[in-house]
Amino acid sequence: MKLNELIFNASYLELDPIFYNKTTPLPLQKPYLISGNLEAAKLIGLDAGETQTEEFIDFVNGKVLLKGSQPFSMCYAGHQFGHFVPRLGDGRAINLGETQGWNLQLKGAGPTLYSRQGDGRAVTRSSIREYLMSEAMHALGIPTTRALALIGSDERVARERWEKGAIVLRMSPSWVRFGTFEYFYYTDQHDKLEELADYVIAQSFTHLKDKEDAYFLMYEEVVKGTAELLAHWQSVGFNHGVMNTDNMSIASVTIDYGPYAFLDAYDFNYICNHTDQEGRYSFGNQPPVAYWNLSMLARALSPIISIERTEKSLESFGELFSQKYLELMRAKLGLKKKHSNDLALVKHLLGVLGSQDLDYTAFFRTLSHYTGNTEALLELCSLQTPLNEWLDDYDKRLKEESDTDRNTNMLRTNPKYILKNYILQEAIEKAENGDNTLVNSLLELAQNPYDEHLEFERYAKSTPSSYQNLKLSCSS
Repeated sequence: MKLNELIFNASYLELDPIFYNKTTPLPLQKPYLISGNLEAAKLIGLDAGETQTEEFIDFVNGKVLLKGSQPFSMCYAGHQFGHFVPRLGDGRAINLGETQGWNLQLKGAGPTLYSRQGDGRAVTRSSIREYLMSEAMHALGIPTTRALALIGSDERVARERWEKGAIVLRMSPSWVRFGTFEYFYYTDQHDKLEELADYVIAQSFTHLKDKEDAYFLMYEEVVKGTAELLAHWQSVGFNHGVMNTDNMSIASVTIDYGPYAFLDAYDFNYICNHTDQEGRYSFGNQPPVAYWNLSMLARALSPIISIERTEKSLESFGELFSQKYLELMRAKLGLKKKHSNDLALVKHLLGVLGSQDLDYTAFFRTLSHYTGNTEALLELCSLQTPLNEWLDDYDKRLKEESDTDRNTNMLRTNPKYILKNYILQEAIEKAENGDNTLVNSLLELAQNPYDEHLEFERYAKSTPSSYQNLKLSCSS
């Protein structure tokens, strides 16, 4: 359909006004299109050609509102690095409403009631990172927000330095966060908890609507969805970097891409956020942090669900996570049958990867071609004995399998390309100098990570040592 045929509804505005603040976007000066995502456009039925029009740029810039759209920003609280902050909210995000089951939101479209003296802007580098990574995560099969478009401008924004302003138009099945419930719990507005829970069930858990005990069943769904989301993160080596409760989705999708990173060399204790001095949000600590965040959600829901019941439900998190994680790791190893020693086999391998500083993605992609000849795998190592010992165990385990398509299936499971930070930085530097071609090339790469892309073969190799496991800021 044409852009002007899109129709929005604003069901969130049917809630009490305390939930939101109506906000008028502040368009950027001299905007231009950096990239339009045709795959995301299909999700809302938008014709491909529409993403290349001036009207589309005006739409992403917040200058033109479509039928039914009533821009607003959402109020929420959150635990940030373990400390409760009573009111946060969308400081630089403005919601346009819902269409075709997706909630569209402008990030960087100016200040809101919740900006806390901030300018409400986003810059080119952070916007490119979010735009590309949300699409990369989707292609890897990981629940995530999506991104429809990215625009830049000549307007200058002050961060660590003066940078060009940008807006990313992102999409999500829901923008409700754990911290949204926390806001109404800690302000003693407990009647609003039911109102919010009813909204969440109607939007994200429609199968629970009108069911007895629906609130508790909703919490159980969030526990399960979060456990499985974290299993996905750990299996691909993704480090979110800022797992505050206000960055945790009630719909169990990955939201708010800031100082994230994929692992280069495998490092269980890797910290991608240089603000995180104590490693609270390190790669290996993500599952226990998710558990803690769910316990904070349980506390926030306690006026409408017995805390004893939610805590009992939360006990299942560890098993749910482990089951999903092992399922995903079996697939990465090309194993279909379940074996009691599979977890030990995985742990043994991760120990080898960590001790050898082996590139996580490159190793599994190389393993996907393995048919008994160890040469290609051993070339990745400085010390070959540890990997040889693991391969002996792996060979024994493979003898229990009968899957003749193992290598083909592994190549469809283990990506050849992931968007490491040094790759993204190349695109950012080009875009800041007016060349957006690499952003669009990386979008195609991100959306097809299992395919061969000869022109980008160098990106499939181990990360150069000078770029390995970098740390980033929250403004990244």
